[in-house]
Amino acid sequence: MPNSLLVKKRIRTFNKKISVSGDKSISIRWVLLASLASGVSKANNLLISEDVQAAISAIRKLGIKVTIKEKFCKIFGKGLNGYKYKKNLTINAENSGTLGRLILGLLINTTNPIKLIGDKSLSKRDFKRISDPLSKFGAIFKLKNNKSLPLTIKGSSNLKPITYLEKKGSAQCKSSVIFAGLRTTGTTVLKAKKSRNHTELMCKYLGLPVSVNSKKNYDLIKVRNAKKIKPLNYKIPSDISSSAFFIVLAALSNNSALLIKGVNINPSRVGIITILKKMGVNIKFKNKKNYKGELIADISVINTKNLKAINCPSKLNSGAIDEFLIIFLVAAKANGVSYFKDIGELNQKESPRLIWGAKILNKMGIKTETTNSSIKIFGNPNLKINKKIVIKDYLKDHRVFMTSVIAALVFGGSWYIHDKDSIKTSFPKFLDIINDLKK
Repeated sequence: MPNSLLVKKRIRTFNKKISVSGDKSISIRWVLLASLASGVSKANNLLISEDVQAAISAIRKLGIKVTIKEKFCKIFGKGLNGYKYKKNLTINAENSGTLGRLILGLLINTTNPIKLIGDKSLSKRDFKRISDPLSKFGAIFKLKNNKSLPLTIKGSSNLKPITYLEKKGSAQCKSSVIFAGLRTTGTTVLKAKKSRNHTELMCKYLGLPVSVNSKKNYDLIKVRNAKKIKPLNYKIPSDISSSAFFIVLAALSNNSALLIKGVNINPSRVGIITILKKMGVNIKFKNKKNYKGELIADISVINTKNLKAINCPSKLNSGAIDEFLIIFLVAAKANGVSYFKDIGELNQKESPRLIWGAKILNKMGIKTETTNSSIKIFGNPNLKINKKIVIKDYLKDHRVFMTSVIAALVFGGSWYIHDKDSIKTSFPKFLDIINDLKK
């Protein structure tokens, strides 16, 4: 099949340096904030994936000029009130939950109804979790089945500040409310469960009226009306979620070592590093530096022989929410039973990832016990696969595809993995890097 991949050989020992693509979360946020800036913003190493291209298409529909040459992008912002809200406007978020949810916070003052649509996977995801708080500002929403896409948003010219409790650890919902608060007269107050904080760091660097008081278990965030956003020039660091696949590949491949250059190691994103270190993986940060509020480093990984099972603390979940599928592969080779709890949020992703994580492990011959929010993984340090495994019908979730590729390269067997085009949403260069490591 043209859109499937056959992997039937384990990867040989490697010792290499690589660079992965730009951070997706930062790339999309940069596009959206730059579109509201007064003047021209420039980005190097912008992730050119379908999700980011969908964000660029969205702001173009709102009247913003964008030029792209390879990974260099210019956005010609027209200021906070620079969007053109034409009649009968439809914005397609494609597969991107980040774009779909964040842009609603920016559209909260639209004078005409705007329709937001997405692909089959995104259309199954919960948008009521963001329409509920945004409705309190004064916007009016109509959602399919009162929950999902397609939806329409009609904004208000008389937006009211709100007080909002974000208790799921959703950076998308938090960011959307922050964006809406920047358009609102008065002070919007969020009490938010800890989650990735790229939006807050960008706002701080830009000098926007967003304050963060960090408590032990939550952040208290206050947002006031922004008068102006200055242009934002940014060299996008490499994505730790994309790096995670290669971190695990190196950790599980015999006598291998890897250095991944210039990765964003924002403390709200390094849950995978903390978890893997607890499991005994040899990981080090080198050449650490601070770039516009974000921490960046080279990540060194060395193959680890004796992996330990983990009873994973729930407090690490939000910092690793996109990486659990690949973490499960480490648990599959660990000595003992690993337990991950309070991770029901995985089933709100592009596919029901907790279900798919268990399914992949079971196909590999690993015993699991799952509930709707937890999984126990019975590790087998001597696991080697000698059978055919087919991965398909997973809603084209890029992380299911990439996890399956890593599993095939590490554990063996003949893997027929469908929908390889799914990686175009977040990491089009994934298979190119894999092929370089196999040389």
